Amino acid sequence: MRSGIAQSFLESVNTAIPPAQSHEEKDAITPDSGSCACCCRCGRSDSLKAPPARGHRRARSFTATRTGISELSGLDWEAPKPALTVELPKSCGPGQAPLERLPVEVLDEIIAQLALDTPPSGYTPRNSDLISCLLTSRTIHVATINTLYSHVTIPHSSIFHKFLTHISQCTGLGTIVKRLDLSHFTSVGLGRSRQVNSEIQNMTSRTLLKCLELTPAIQEILLQENLDDDIDENVLNKIFFGLSKLRAVDFCASSSKPFAESFSSAVSSLADQPMDLGIRRLGLHECFTLPSTVFETLLPRLPHLTHLDVSHTRITDAALASIPESAQLSHLNLGRCTQVSGRGVVDFLVNHPAAKSLVFLNLSCDIARYRLLWEVDVERLLPVLPTTLRSLNLNGAKIRPWHVSLLLPLTKHLQELSLASADLSMQDINSLFRPASPPVTPEDGSLVPDPEPWVTPTLHYLDLSAISSITQSSLFGSSCILLSPESAPLEVIELGDKPISSLRECRNTNKRLGWVIKELGRRG
Repeated sequence: MRSGIAQSFLESVNTAIPPAQSHEEKDAITPDSGSCACCCRCGRSDSLKAPPARGHRRARSFTATRTGISELSGLDWEAPKPALTVELPKSCGPGQAPLERLPVEVLDEIIAQLALDTPPSGYTPRNSDLISCLLTSRTIHVATINTLYSHVTIPHSSIFHKFLTHISQCTGLGTIVKRLDLSHFTSVGLGRSRQVNSEIQNMTSRTLLKCLELTPAIQEILLQENLDDDIDENVLNKIFFGLSKLRAVDFCASSSKPFAESFSSAVSSLADQPMDLGIRRLGLHECFTLPSTVFETLLPRLPHLTHLDVSHTRITDAALASIPESAQLSHLNLGRCTQVSGRGVVDFLVNHPAAKSLVFLNLSCDIARYRLLWEVDVERLLPVLPTTLRSLNLNGAKIRPWHVSLLLPLTKHLQELSLASADLSMQDINSLFRPASPPVTPEDGSLVPDPEPWVTPTLHYLDLSAISSITQSSLFGSSCILLSPESAPLEVIELGDKPISSLRECRNTNKRLGWVIKELGRRG
């Protein structure tokens, strides 16, 4: 019979319980044991307290859980297992944490992963994770200091002032600096003009010279056009002659008249001194105000040169040929250099020992002003380029269809190839990615040499801008394989403004072919 309680359907009846007894028996209590001899829910019955024969205990129903009174159920459950004891790790003493006991070299590499290698944007704080590590422990603090000061990027004059103050108060910090990056330095956004910045005296030729004096172990210095008025002769003398461990220096786009005069004066002192400089990477990109005599005097003093960027400068054939034979150039940028000739450049690349292991080569030119490489120069150059080359820029060169056979071997190791303004058809470009048709056997039965086995090109980037045969219709035509999987691993094709504007409207076709239209400044 149901008890009438709403949750009574959870109360199962156990057949092992004897039938209900009379009211008198229920109230009978044994004096000795203090327990009830009945089978009720008062919890004092010995029969209810004894466990079943199988060693299991009955589960409690909702009513027992609610009222706290034990009752019998048809469900059995196992006795609970003893609780597991978890031993908490003992606290480590100062400097005894597992991270702190790592070797110094390993710890430095771990902390270095927190450093941001992206250029600064705006005025938001950078490297906040590294700043937090400074407050962790003494061991982590030391490792973080090494990372913070080994590569210093200064975007604003106020940050430069703080940096100079710190290394002035603690000279040991200056000895940690290996790289000083001022290539992002600007006063835009601070509401200051160049004249106001000169009055504040945070960044001047005097403070820049002091900074270089406090960083004697510096190996790389990156400067640029916003600082050309502060790069005087004293600063240049310190860079060229006062930093024995300096290996790389960049004066990108520094072209003011005071800079050109100071640079010429500093380099002229090398003419009477038979000394060599330890600089391996030299960047004079867009320094077009420097006279040619600067290059003819400076380059012969660089016996360990590996990277030379003299794009849009007045370098001459004589200066290029004066590079020491002991140099091992891997990167050479001669783009838009109007004072060199195609014959002089090819002679250097063919005969000079320093040009035998090039990885990056830029020989681009602006055909609206002049042309560096003509047909004869291209025929001489292409067969002798080293197999170590990975990036080749021939924009503006006079490339004809018969030069494709000379370009084909280069596509087996090049990753970037620029052929802007080349006189090539779509069929010529396709031949760089598709094997030639097998030769037809002559009727006279003469033997035809077997063609060489086809090797898949390694090109990831191809510049086809300013080529008249490259249009929207030619790219979408059935004969073009540039946009098909057959051109893999090709990932980027640079085109001119006219084809890009037409392709931008073909969204469905681009999506079907798996290509996306992107623009980077004036490049598309």
